[in-house]
Amino acid sequence: MMKKTKLALIVGIIVITTTVLSGCIFNWFDNELGKMMEAFRGRDAIIQTYDEDSNIIDRINGRSISIKADDTFEITDEKGNVISKSPVIKFTVGGKEMLHVGSSLILAEKGLPNVFEEYAKTNDVKNQDRSVPFLNQMLNEVKNYTVGMNKIILIRSQTGKPLATYVGNSVSHFATDIDKSTGLIVDGQYLFIYRCDYTIYDMKLFKN
Repeated sequence: MMKKTKLALIVGIIVITTTVLSGCIFNWFDNELGKMMEAFRGRDAIIQTYDEDSNIIDRINGRSISIKADDTFEITDEKGNVISKSPVIKFTVGGKEMLHVGSSLILAEKGLPNVFEEYAKTNDVKNQDRSVPFLNQMLNEVKNYTVGMNKIILIRSQTGKPLATYVGNSVSHFATDIDKSTGLIVDGQYLFIYRCDYTIYDMKLFKN
């Protein structure tokens, strides 16, 4: 009887642990697989850069996009160890090269909608009612994009102004080889954030 109880307890722990970690494991796998696929054929994605007021400076909608740090700008010690990551991003878009440094940038794999852009189409973002928290108001306005989602990512410019919002059921973040950047997997799709503030919320925080 004691052996059965111990066995049941062990199985229960394994099931709970697997359930909790499965999302992270699958996202880690998606991230690593994405890196490998990017090396072979690149990603289909949209790149946008922003000024301090969250206005879009440029937008590149491309195929076969690869992204990496320009290691020319790495700082290494006398043994060759990297002591400061490169802040310069080197993109390859359909075989053409693009370098970027400085302003806020987001690369989102195609199929991952920016909820903020949908909200901004019908609302005056510059004249928000300050008595209502911005994120709460936006979620109420775009319920069709957020119903059933578990996580929300609010991305802000370097001066704290909202510039992009993404939602998903499974969200994980990863370090990259580029300074001041973060890679995320949102429901299996890649999101790259450079020189931005961001917060990942549990959607239940906004439900009454």
